[in-house]
Amino acid sequence: MAQVLEFKLPDLGEGLTEAEIVRWLVEVGDVVAIDQPVVEVETAKAMVEVPCPYGGVVTARFGEEGAELPVGAPLLTVAVGATEASSVSPEPSAPSASSADEESSGGSGSGSDSGSGNVLVGYGTGAPAARRRRIRPERAGAPAAPAPVSVAEPASVPAAAGGVNGRQGPVAVVSPLVRRLARQHEIDLRRLTGSGPDGLILRADVDSAIRRVSDEVTETAARPAAEPAVAEAPTAVVASTAVASAAAPVTAERIPLRGVRGAVADKLSRSRSEIPDATCWVDADATELMAARAAMNAASGPSGGPKVSVLALLARICTAALARYPELNSTVDTAAREIVRLPGVHLGFAAQTERGLVVPVVRDAHTRNAESIGAEIARLTELARTGKLSPAQLTGGTFTLNNYGVFGVDGSTPIINHPEAAMLGVGRIMPKPWVHDGELAVRQVVQLSLTFDHRVCDGGTAGGFLRYVADCVEQPAVLLRTL
Repeated sequence: MAQVLEFKLPDLGEGLTEAEIVRWLVEVGDVVAIDQPVVEVETAKAMVEVPCPYGGVVTARFGEEGAELPVGAPLLTVAVGATEASSVSPEPSAPSASSADEESSGGSGSGSDSGSGNVLVGYGTGAPAARRRRIRPERAGAPAAPAPVSVAEPASVPAAAGGVNGRQGPVAVVSPLVRRLARQHEIDLRRLTGSGPDGLILRADVDSAIRRVSDEVTETAARPAAEPAVAEAPTAVVASTAVASAAAPVTAERIPLRGVRGAVADKLSRSRSEIPDATCWVDADATELMAARAAMNAASGPSGGPKVSVLALLARICTAALARYPELNSTVDTAAREIVRLPGVHLGFAAQTERGLVVPVVRDAHTRNAESIGAEIARLTELARTGKLSPAQLTGGTFTLNNYGVFGVDGSTPIINHPEAAMLGVGRIMPKPWVHDGELAVRQVVQLSLTFDHRVCDGGTAGGFLRYVADCVEQPAVLLRTL
Protein backbone atom coordinates (compact mmCIF):
# COMPACT_ATOMS: atom_id res chain seq x y z
CA MET A 1 0.00 0.00 0.00
CA ALA A 2 1.51 3.34 -1.02
CA GLN A 3 1.91 6.22 1.37
CA VAL A 4 1.67 9.80 0.12
CA LEU A 5 4.23 12.07 1.81
CA GLU A 6 4.34 15.84 1.60
CA PHE A 7 7.69 17.54 0.94
CA LYS A 8 7.83 21.12 2.18
CA LEU A 9 10.28 23.86 1.23
CA PRO A 10 13.05 23.29 3.79
CA ASP A 11 15.07 25.79 5.72
CA LEU A 12 17.67 27.00 3.22
CA GLY A 13 19.99 28.32 5.91
CA GLU A 14 21.69 31.71 6.27
CA GLY A 15 18.49 33.22 7.68
CA LEU A 16 16.56 32.81 4.41
CA THR A 17 12.79 32.66 4.83
CA GLU A 18 11.51 32.38 1.26
CA ALA A 19 12.47 31.32 -2.25
CA GLU A 20 11.20 31.84 -5.80
CA ILE A 21 10.49 28.84 -8.02
CA VAL A 22 12.67 29.23 -11.12
CA ARG A 23 12.19 25.86 -12.81
CA TRP A 24 10.47 22.57 -12.00
CA LEU A 25 12.71 19.59 -12.73
CA VAL A 26 9.95 16.96 -12.44
CA GLU A 27 6.36 16.59 -13.62
CA VAL A 28 3.37 14.99 -11.93
CA GLY A 29 3.60 11.26 -12.61
CA ASP A 30 7.41 11.18 -12.72
CA VAL A 31 9.28 8.62 -10.66
CA VAL A 32 11.95 10.24 -8.49
CA ALA A 33 14.80 8.77 -6.48
CA ILE A 34 15.86 9.76 -2.98
CA ASP A 35 17.81 13.03 -3.04
CA GLN A 36 17.03 13.67 -6.71
CA PRO A 37 16.73 17.43 -7.43
CA VAL A 38 13.08 18.24 -8.11
CA VAL A 39 12.98 22.04 -8.33
CA GLU A 40 15.34 24.94 -8.91
CA VAL A 41 14.71 27.93 -6.65
CA GLU A 42 16.26 31.37 -6.34
CA THR A 43 16.89 32.78 -2.90
CA ALA A 44 18.27 36.12 -1.87
CA LYS A 45 21.70 34.49 -1.83
CA ALA A 46 21.97 32.03 -4.71
CA MET A 47 20.32 29.67 -7.16
CA VAL A 48 19.73 26.29 -5.50
CA GLU A 49 18.54 22.88 -6.68
CA VAL A 50 16.36 21.33 -3.99
CA PRO A 51 16.55 17.52 -3.61
CA CYS A 52 13.55 15.49 -2.47
CA PRO A 53 14.18 13.24 0.56
CA TYR A 54 11.61 10.68 -0.66
CA GLY A 55 11.66 8.19 -3.49
CA GLY A 56 8.45 7.40 -5.34
CA VAL A 57 5.89 8.88 -7.72
CA VAL A 58 5.18 12.61 -7.84
CA THR A 59 1.46 13.09 -7.25
CA ALA A 60 1.19 16.89 -7.02
CA ARG A 61 3.22 20.08 -7.35
CA PHE A 62 2.54 23.34 -5.54
CA GLY A 63 3.40 26.66 -7.12
CA GLU A 64 4.10 27.76 -10.67
CA GLU A 65 7.42 28.96 -12.01
CA GLY A 66 7.92 32.52 -10.78
CA ALA A 67 5.90 32.00 -7.61
CA GLU A 68 7.48 32.86 -4.26
CA LEU A 69 7.02 30.39 -1.41
CA PRO A 70 7.87 30.76 2.28
CA VAL A 71 9.95 28.18 4.11
CA GLY A 72 7.64 25.39 5.31
CA ALA A 73 5.16 25.73 2.44
CA PRO A 74 4.34 22.49 0.53
CA LEU A 75 6.46 21.91 -2.58
CA LEU A 76 5.16 18.55 -3.81
CA THR A 77 3.73 15.22 -2.69
CA VAL A 78 5.27 11.83 -3.41
CA ALA A 79 3.61 8.40 -3.26
CA VAL A 80 6.20 6.04 -1.80
CA GLY A 81 6.00 2.26 -1.68
CA ALA A 82 3.74 2.07 -4.74
CA THR A 83 4.03 -1.46 -6.10
CA GLU A 84 0.50 -2.44 -7.07
CA ALA A 85 -1.95 -0.97 -9.54
CA SER A 86 -3.93 1.77 -7.93
CA SER A 87 -4.90 5.37 -8.43
CA VAL A 88 -2.83 8.47 -7.77
CA SER A 89 -4.66 11.18 -5.90
CA PRO A 90 -3.86 14.80 -6.77
CA GLU A 91 -5.04 15.96 -3.36
CA PRO A 92 -2.42 15.82 -0.61
CA SER A 93 -5.19 15.69 1.99
CA ALA A 94 -6.59 12.42 0.59
CA PRO A 95 -3.62 10.02 0.22
CA SER A 96 -4.05 6.95 -1.95
CA ALA A 97 -1.81 4.39 -3.60
CA SER A 98 -0.14 4.89 -7.00
CA SER A 99 1.21 2.32 -9.41
CA ALA A 100 4.61 1.95 -11.02
CA ASP A 101 5.84 -0.89 -13.22
CA GLU A 102 9.05 -2.80 -12.66
CA GLU A 103 11.05 -0.42 -14.85
CA SER A 104 10.20 2.65 -12.76
CA SER A 105 10.00 1.11 -9.29
CA GLY A 106 13.70 1.62 -8.65
CA GLY A 107 13.08 5.12 -7.29
CA SER A 108 10.48 3.92 -4.76
CA GLY A 109 10.90 2.47 -1.32
CA SER A 110 9.01 1.82 1.84
CA GLY A 111 7.43 4.67 3.67
CA SER A 112 9.96 4.45 6.50
CA ASP A 113 13.09 3.99 4.41
CA SER A 114 12.32 6.20 1.43
CA GLY A 115 13.35 9.43 3.14
CA SER A 116 17.02 10.36 3.11
CA GLY A 117 16.86 12.44 6.25
CA ASN A 118 18.87 15.01 4.34
CA VAL A 119 18.02 18.51 5.52
CA LEU A 120 20.93 20.35 3.88
CA VAL A 121 19.01 21.91 1.05
CA GLY A 122 20.68 22.29 -2.31
CA TYR A 123 23.01 19.38 -1.72
CA GLY A 124 22.18 15.69 -2.15
CA THR A 125 23.79 12.73 -0.46
CA GLY A 126 25.99 12.17 -3.47
CA ALA A 127 23.96 9.36 -5.03
CA PRO A 128 23.37 9.78 -8.76
CA ALA A 129 19.95 11.08 -9.68
CA ALA A 130 17.69 8.50 -11.28
CA ARG A 131 16.38 9.14 -14.77
CA ARG A 132 12.79 10.31 -14.63
CA ARG A 133 10.21 7.98 -16.13
CA ARG A 134 6.47 8.21 -16.62
CA ILE A 135 4.08 5.70 -15.12
CA ARG A 136 3.10 3.21 -17.80
CA PRO A 137 -0.32 1.54 -18.09
CA GLU A 138 -0.68 -1.88 -16.46
CA ARG A 139 -0.10 -5.00 -18.54
CA ALA A 140 -2.97 -6.57 -20.41
CA GLY A 141 -5.53 -8.16 -18.14
CA ALA A 142 -4.92 -5.78 -15.26
CA PRO A 143 -7.12 -2.76 -14.62
CA ALA A 144 -5.50 0.38 -16.01
CA ALA A 145 -4.64 3.10 -13.56
CA PRO A 146 -6.01 6.58 -14.21
CA ALA A 147 -3.73 8.95 -16.11
CA PRO A 148 -1.41 11.01 -13.90
CA VAL A 149 -2.92 14.25 -12.75
CA SER A 150 -1.11 17.27 -14.18
CA VAL A 151 -0.65 20.59 -12.49
CA ALA A 152 -2.40 23.54 -14.05
CA GLU A 153 0.10 25.60 -16.04
CA PRO A 154 -0.26 29.34 -16.66
CA ALA A 155 -2.12 30.19 -19.82
CA SER A 156 0.25 30.59 -22.73
CA VAL A 157 0.34 33.79 -24.73
CA PRO A 158 0.44 33.96 -28.50
CA ALA A 159 3.79 33.26 -30.11
CA ALA A 160 5.94 36.35 -30.20
CA ALA A 161 8.95 35.04 -32.05
CA GLY A 162 9.60 33.36 -35.39
CA GLY A 163 9.23 29.62 -35.14
CA VAL A 164 6.64 27.99 -32.93
CA ASN A 165 8.27 25.04 -31.29
CA GLY A 166 5.44 23.77 -29.15
CA ARG A 167 7.99 22.40 -26.70
CA GLN A 168 6.85 20.70 -23.58
CA GLY A 169 8.68 20.28 -20.30
CA PRO A 170 11.48 22.50 -18.99
CA VAL A 171 12.35 25.50 -21.14
CA ALA A 172 15.97 25.88 -22.26
CA VAL A 173 16.63 28.98 -20.18
CA VAL A 174 19.45 29.29 -17.63
CA SER A 175 19.22 32.94 -16.61
CA PRO A 176 16.40 33.93 -14.22
CA LEU A 177 16.75 37.44 -15.62
CA VAL A 178 15.64 36.15 -19.02
CA ARG A 179 12.65 34.40 -17.41
CA ARG A 180 11.67 37.53 -15.49
CA LEU A 181 11.96 39.69 -18.61
CA ALA A 182 9.75 37.27 -20.54
CA ARG A 183 7.14 37.24 -17.76
CA GLN A 184 7.04 41.03 -17.59
CA HIS A 185 6.34 41.29 -21.32
CA GLU A 186 4.10 38.16 -21.50
CA ILE A 187 6.42 36.28 -23.84
CA ASP A 188 5.88 32.50 -23.98
CA LEU A 189 9.37 31.03 -23.72
CA ARG A 190 8.15 27.66 -24.96
CA ARG A 191 7.48 29.22 -28.36
CA LEU A 192 10.91 30.79 -28.81
CA THR A 193 13.83 29.30 -30.71
CA GLY A 194 17.01 29.85 -28.72
CA SER A 195 20.11 31.12 -30.48
CA GLY A 196 22.49 29.86 -27.80
CA PRO A 197 24.28 26.50 -27.56
CA ASP A 198 21.89 23.52 -27.77
CA GLY A 199 18.95 25.88 -28.31
CA LEU A 200 19.55 27.88 -25.11
CA ILE A 201 17.27 30.93 -24.98
CA LEU A 202 19.29 34.10 -24.43
CA ARG A 203 18.24 37.60 -23.46
CA ALA A 204 18.76 38.69 -27.06
CA ASP A 205 16.08 36.19 -28.14
CA VAL A 206 13.57 37.64 -25.67
CA ASP A 207 14.47 41.23 -26.63
CA SER A 208 13.94 40.32 -30.29
CA ALA A 209 10.54 38.81 -29.47
CA ILE A 210 9.54 41.94 -27.53
CA ARG A 211 10.46 44.13 -30.51
CA ARG A 212 8.45 41.93 -32.86
CA VAL A 213 5.38 42.15 -30.63
CA SER A 214 5.79 45.94 -30.45
CA ASP A 215 6.11 46.17 -34.24
CA GLU A 216 2.99 44.05 -34.72
CA VAL A 217 1.01 46.27 -32.34
CA THR A 218 2.21 49.40 -34.14
CA GLU A 219 1.39 47.93 -37.54
CA THR A 220 -2.08 46.91 -36.41
CA ALA A 221 -2.75 50.38 -35.02
CA ALA A 222 -1.62 51.99 -38.29
CA ARG A 223 -3.98 49.97 -40.49
CA PRO A 224 -7.07 51.89 -41.69
CA ALA A 225 -10.23 50.84 -39.96
CA ALA A 226 -12.75 48.80 -41.98
CA GLU A 227 -15.76 50.64 -43.37
CA PRO A 228 -18.67 50.28 -40.97
CA ALA A 229 -21.61 48.26 -42.25
CA VAL A 230 -24.05 50.58 -40.51
CA ALA A 231 -24.44 54.31 -40.31
CA GLU A 232 -21.63 56.25 -38.66
CA ALA A 233 -21.92 56.96 -34.97
CA PRO A 234 -23.02 60.43 -33.92
CA THR A 235 -20.26 63.01 -33.76
CA ALA A 236 -20.75 63.50 -30.03
CA VAL A 237 -20.13 59.81 -29.32
CA VAL A 238 -16.96 59.78 -31.43
CA ALA A 239 -15.65 62.89 -29.71
CA SER A 240 -16.29 61.52 -26.24
CA THR A 241 -14.50 58.28 -27.14
CA ALA A 242 -11.44 60.20 -28.37
CA VAL A 243 -11.34 62.27 -25.19
CA ALA A 244 -11.60 59.15 -23.03
CA SER A 245 -8.76 57.48 -24.93
CA ALA A 246 -6.54 60.54 -24.62
CA ALA A 247 -7.23 60.80 -20.89
CA ALA A 248 -6.54 57.11 -20.15
CA PRO A 249 -3.80 57.01 -17.48
CA VAL A 250 -0.52 55.24 -18.26
CA THR A 251 0.28 52.81 -15.47
CA ALA A 252 3.84 52.68 -14.16
CA GLU A 253 5.72 49.41 -14.26
CA ARG A 254 6.11 47.78 -10.84
CA ILE A 255 9.04 45.42 -10.27
CA PRO A 256 8.96 43.38 -7.02
CA LEU A 257 12.01 43.79 -4.78
CA ARG A 258 12.74 40.15 -4.08
CA GLY A 259 15.43 37.57 -4.58
CA VAL A 260 18.94 38.99 -4.95
CA ARG A 261 17.69 42.50 -5.73
CA GLY A 262 15.52 42.50 -2.61
CA ALA A 263 18.38 41.25 -0.44
CA VAL A 264 20.71 43.94 -1.80
CA ALA A 265 18.08 46.62 -1.16
CA ASP A 266 17.58 45.48 2.43
CA LYS A 267 21.30 45.32 3.16
CA LEU A 268 22.05 48.73 1.65
CA SER A 269 19.14 50.33 3.51
CA ARG A 270 20.29 48.78 6.77
CA SER A 271 23.86 49.95 6.16
CA ARG A 272 22.75 53.53 5.58
CA SER A 273 20.42 53.57 8.60
CA GLU A 274 22.76 51.88 11.12
CA ILE A 275 26.34 52.79 10.13
CA PRO A 276 27.68 56.35 10.52
CA ASP A 277 29.95 56.12 7.50
CA ALA A 278 32.51 58.54 6.12
CA THR A 279 34.53 58.48 2.89
CA CYS A 280 38.06 59.57 2.06
CA TRP A 281 39.83 59.20 -1.26
CA VAL A 282 43.17 59.70 -2.96
CA ASP A 283 44.59 59.59 -6.49
CA ALA A 284 47.52 57.22 -6.92
CA ASP A 285 50.07 56.66 -9.66
CA ALA A 286 49.60 52.99 -10.64
CA THR A 287 52.27 52.96 -13.34
CA GLU A 288 54.72 50.90 -11.27
CA LEU A 289 51.99 48.48 -10.20
CA MET A 290 51.00 47.84 -13.81
CA ALA A 291 54.68 47.35 -14.72
CA ALA A 292 55.12 44.88 -11.84
CA ARG A 293 52.07 42.94 -12.97
CA ALA A 294 53.38 42.77 -16.53
CA ALA A 295 56.72 41.48 -15.23
CA MET A 296 55.02 38.81 -13.09
CA ASN A 297 52.98 37.53 -16.01
CA ALA A 298 55.94 37.61 -18.38
CA ALA A 299 58.05 35.62 -15.92
CA SER A 300 55.43 32.87 -15.78
CA GLY A 301 55.85 32.28 -19.52
CA PRO A 302 53.19 31.36 -22.08
CA SER A 303 52.21 28.19 -20.20
CA GLY A 304 53.19 29.13 -16.68
CA GLY A 305 49.68 29.18 -15.27
CA PRO A 306 46.99 31.82 -14.94
CA LYS A 307 47.87 35.48 -15.18
CA VAL A 308 47.88 37.69 -12.10
CA SER A 309 45.05 40.21 -12.31
CA VAL A 310 45.05 43.80 -11.07
CA LEU A 311 42.19 42.89 -8.72
CA ALA A 312 44.30 40.11 -7.19
CA LEU A 313 47.18 42.51 -6.56
CA LEU A 314 44.84 45.05 -4.98
CA ALA A 315 43.33 42.30 -2.83
CA ARG A 316 46.79 41.30 -1.61
CA ILE A 317 47.55 44.95 -0.84
CA CYS A 318 44.31 45.15 1.18
CA THR A 319 45.22 42.13 3.32
CA ALA A 320 48.62 43.70 4.07
CA ALA A 321 46.95 47.00 4.97
CA LEU A 322 44.42 45.28 7.24
CA ALA A 323 47.29 43.60 9.10
CA ARG A 324 48.60 47.11 9.89
CA TYR A 325 45.16 48.60 10.60
CA PRO A 326 43.03 45.80 12.11
CA GLU A 327 40.40 48.33 13.23
CA LEU A 328 38.95 48.17 9.71
CA ASN A 329 38.64 44.38 9.83
CA SER A 330 35.98 44.45 12.53
CA THR A 331 32.27 44.76 13.17
CA VAL A 332 30.11 46.49 15.76
CA ASP A 333 27.89 44.59 18.22
CA THR A 334 25.24 47.24 18.73
CA ALA A 335 23.42 45.30 21.45
CA ALA A 336 26.55 44.90 23.58
CA ARG A 337 28.00 48.26 22.46
CA GLU A 338 31.29 46.56 21.56
CA ILE A 339 33.69 46.65 18.63
CA VAL A 340 34.57 43.09 17.61
CA ARG A 341 38.04 42.76 16.07
CA LEU A 342 37.98 39.77 13.72
CA PRO A 343 40.93 37.35 13.70
CA GLY A 344 41.06 36.63 9.95
CA VAL A 345 40.35 38.42 6.69
CA HIS A 346 37.52 37.00 4.59
CA LEU A 347 37.73 39.31 1.59
CA GLY A 348 34.55 40.03 -0.36
CA PHE A 349 34.65 41.43 -3.87
CA ALA A 350 31.75 42.94 -5.78
CA ALA A 351 30.71 41.07 -8.94
CA GLN A 352 28.02 42.21 -11.36
CA THR A 353 25.94 39.36 -12.81
CA GLU A 354 22.65 38.94 -14.66
CA ARG A 355 21.03 38.29 -11.28
CA GLY A 356 22.34 41.59 -9.96
CA LEU A 357 25.22 42.61 -7.72
CA VAL A 358 26.66 39.80 -5.58
CA VAL A 359 29.66 39.73 -3.24
CA PRO A 360 31.50 36.38 -3.23
CA VAL A 361 33.95 35.90 -0.35
CA VAL A 362 37.57 34.71 -0.53
CA ARG A 363 38.04 32.80 2.72
CA ASP A 364 41.22 33.36 4.75
CA ALA A 365 42.58 35.86 2.25
CA HIS A 366 45.26 36.89 4.78
CA THR A 367 46.93 33.48 4.32
CA ARG A 368 47.05 33.64 0.51
CA ASN A 369 49.48 35.22 -1.92
CA ALA A 370 48.42 37.24 -4.97
CA GLU A 371 48.37 34.20 -7.24
CA SER A 372 46.20 32.17 -4.85
CA ILE A 373 43.80 35.08 -4.31
CA GLY A 374 43.55 35.60 -8.08
CA ALA A 375 42.73 31.94 -8.71
CA GLU A 376 40.00 31.99 -6.05
CA ILE A 377 38.55 35.23 -7.41
CA ALA A 378 38.41 33.70 -10.90
CA ARG A 379 36.71 30.55 -9.58
CA LEU A 380 34.09 32.44 -7.59
CA THR A 381 33.45 34.86 -10.45
CA GLU A 382 32.67 31.99 -12.80
CA LEU A 383 30.28 30.48 -10.25
CA ALA A 384 28.62 33.89 -9.85
CA ARG A 385 28.08 34.25 -13.60
CA THR A 386 26.46 30.82 -13.83
CA GLY A 387 24.32 31.37 -10.72
CA LYS A 388 25.93 28.45 -8.86
CA LEU A 389 27.27 30.26 -5.81
CA SER A 390 26.10 28.70 -2.56
CA PRO A 391 24.81 30.88 0.30
CA ALA A 392 27.96 30.09 2.29
CA GLN A 393 30.12 31.56 -0.49
CA LEU A 394 28.21 34.84 -0.31
CA THR A 395 28.32 35.44 3.43
CA GLY A 396 30.84 35.89 6.22
CA GLY A 397 32.94 38.64 4.62
CA THR A 398 34.94 40.98 6.88
CA PHE A 399 36.10 43.56 4.29
CA THR A 400 34.97 44.26 0.72
CA LEU A 401 36.90 45.36 -2.36
CA ASN A 402 34.81 47.01 -5.07
CA ASN A 403 36.37 47.52 -8.52
CA TYR A 404 33.89 49.83 -10.24
CA GLY A 405 36.56 50.88 -12.74
CA VAL A 406 35.33 48.09 -15.01
CA PHE A 407 32.27 50.28 -15.66
CA GLY A 408 34.46 53.09 -16.98
CA VAL A 409 34.06 55.42 -14.00
CA ASP A 410 36.79 57.17 -12.02
CA GLY A 411 35.34 57.42 -8.53
CA SER A 412 32.46 56.61 -6.22
CA THR A 413 31.42 56.65 -2.57
CA PRO A 414 30.96 52.96 -1.70
CA ILE A 415 28.20 51.87 0.68
CA ILE A 416 29.56 49.56 3.39
CA ASN A 417 28.51 45.93 3.08
CA HIS A 418 26.71 45.54 6.42
CA PRO A 419 27.84 44.38 9.00
CA GLU A 420 31.42 45.05 7.88
CA ALA A 421 33.32 48.19 8.87
CA ALA A 422 34.84 49.35 5.58
CA MET A 423 34.93 49.03 1.81
CA LEU A 424 37.66 50.05 -0.63
CA GLY A 425 36.50 51.28 -4.04
CA VAL A 426 38.80 51.33 -7.06
CA GLY A 427 38.17 53.41 -10.17
CA ARG A 428 39.53 52.89 -13.67
CA ILE A 429 43.26 53.08 -14.30
CA MET A 430 43.87 55.48 -17.16
CA PRO A 431 46.61 57.75 -18.57
CA LYS A 432 46.61 61.23 -17.01
CA PRO A 433 49.04 64.13 -16.70
CA TRP A 434 51.02 63.63 -13.49
CA VAL A 435 54.03 65.25 -11.85
CA HIS A 436 56.68 62.52 -11.64
CA ASP A 437 60.24 63.22 -10.40
CA GLY A 438 59.56 66.95 -10.65
CA GLU A 439 58.42 66.83 -14.26
CA LEU A 440 55.05 66.61 -15.96
CA ALA A 441 54.51 63.17 -17.47
CA VAL A 442 51.70 60.89 -18.61
CA ARG A 443 51.17 58.24 -15.93
CA GLN A 444 48.61 55.51 -15.17
CA VAL A 445 46.43 57.08 -12.47
CA VAL A 446 43.70 55.49 -10.33
CA GLN A 447 41.36 56.92 -7.70
CA LEU A 448 40.99 54.94 -4.46
CA SER A 449 37.96 55.55 -2.19
CA LEU A 450 37.60 54.20 1.35
CA THR A 451 34.24 54.27 3.13
CA PHE A 452 34.56 53.35 6.80
CA ASP A 453 32.43 53.00 9.91
CA HIS A 454 33.32 56.03 12.04
CA ARG A 455 32.46 54.05 15.18
CA VAL A 456 35.40 51.65 14.77
CA CYS A 457 38.07 54.28 14.06
CA ASP A 458 38.73 57.94 13.43
CA GLY A 459 39.90 59.66 10.28
CA GLY A 460 43.56 59.23 11.20
CA THR A 461 43.33 55.44 11.10
CA ALA A 462 41.24 55.43 7.91
CA GLY A 463 43.65 57.86 6.29
CA GLY A 464 46.63 55.75 7.33
CA PHE A 465 45.06 52.65 5.81
CA LEU A 466 44.27 54.40 2.54
CA ARG A 467 47.70 56.02 2.34
CA TYR A 468 49.41 52.65 2.85
CA VAL A 469 47.29 51.15 0.04
CA ALA A 470 48.21 54.07 -2.23
CA ASP A 471 51.91 53.71 -1.35
CA CYS A 472 51.81 50.02 -2.32
CA VAL A 473 50.10 50.91 -5.60
CA GLU A 474 52.71 53.55 -6.39
CA GLN A 475 55.69 51.53 -5.07
CA PRO A 476 54.89 47.79 -5.07
CA ALA A 477 58.27 47.14 -3.42
CA VAL A 478 56.70 48.44 -0.18
CA LEU A 479 54.89 45.10 0.02
CA LEU A 480 58.19 43.23 0.27
CA ARG A 481 58.44 44.29 3.91
CA THR A 482 55.27 42.36 4.74
CA LEU A 483 55.80 39.24 2.60
